[in-house]
Amino acid sequence: MLLWLSEYLAQYHTGFNVVQYLTLRAVFGVLTALLISLLLGPVMIQRLIRHQIGQSVRDDGPQSHLSKAGTPTMGGALILIAILISTLLWADLSNRFVWIVMVVTFLFGWIGWVDDYRKVVYKNSVGLPARYKYLWQSVAGFAIAFWLFWSAQSPAETALIVPFFKDFSWNMGWLFIPFVYLVIVGTSNAVNLTDGLDGLAIMPTVLVGGALGIFAYLTGHFTFSEYLHIPFIAGAGELIIFCGAIVGAGLGFLWFNTYPAQVFMGDVGALALGAALGTLAVIVRQEFVLVIMGGVFVVETISVFLQVISFKTTGRRIFRMAPIHHHFELKGWPEPRVIVRFWIITVILVLIGLATLKIR
Repeated sequence: MLLWLSEYLAQYHTGFNVVQYLTLRAVFGVLTALLISLLLGPVMIQRLIRHQIGQSVRDDGPQSHLSKAGTPTMGGALILIAILISTLLWADLSNRFVWIVMVVTFLFGWIGWVDDYRKVVYKNSVGLPARYKYLWQSVAGFAIAFWLFWSAQSPAETALIVPFFKDFSWNMGWLFIPFVYLVIVGTSNAVNLTDGLDGLAIMPTVLVGGALGIFAYLTGHFTFSEYLHIPFIAGAGELIIFCGAIVGAGLGFLWFNTYPAQVFMGDVGALALGAALGTLAVIVRQEFVLVIMGGVFVVETISVFLQVISFKTTGRRIFRMAPIHHHFELKGWPEPRVIVRFWIITVILVLIGLATLKIR
């Protein structure tokens, strides 16, 4: 929006041309989303408290979590509002990738909102039944996959890229659609499973989102992409604005979500942010790098999968409780220790993911 305004005003004063710079708009996008989160956060928390929109806590969870019952939830709406406003203000709204990531974010946010609403209204920690949740996630995931497939303007947009191999590129054809579906839906649920401790999910989301913004900028720049042997995707660079909005909104939310949390993001935030990360990775063709950088999300998901398989087949549990962050809690780790150590691991994994830009 402001990009269009600057283009109009530039005819009267050349100083407005500075807004054309992508990196500058990315910085403003971060700051705008951060400011919105910090300003709206207290207001939203008070309204959630007034309407008694509090978290339901599972009876079979760690006993230390029982004190969190009643803490305002659905705070992820704050993140989505900040991302939406910042992106609309600073991004090029004629860019198709910007609209794709915004649509997928708010589709999954709507699914999460319904889930949270059922938890709050019916005081049921289960929320939306799993079959319906996965049904609507599948509908949204396949819709976005078809959109990306049919709107592709170059073979690189549907090619499978493997880090560490600069000459490997496989055009997946129709297989691109189920592959994208798995990435988006899988990442969405992985972030949701990770969101079990104060600030545990949002900081890795900020770190991975910021790193994907770097990939987006380089992928959308012909000279940089050629030098680094990564696919050139015209228009992908504009996604750095959206990624910057994730960083700013996430940090603003963390101000209130850090231990002990004043508000939880709920499924409305976790499902939406996970789907956004998955879609960003698909667009910049770095799905395998997402697995590396989002290693905490991956391990959390695998721990649940292994726990369920083991219990159903042998009647025994591998972990004291899944997802795995609860396992460490039950081993005696204080909650802040689990959180910060998972953050440190994410920083290391993100750096490894960024290193793949040169190790090809």
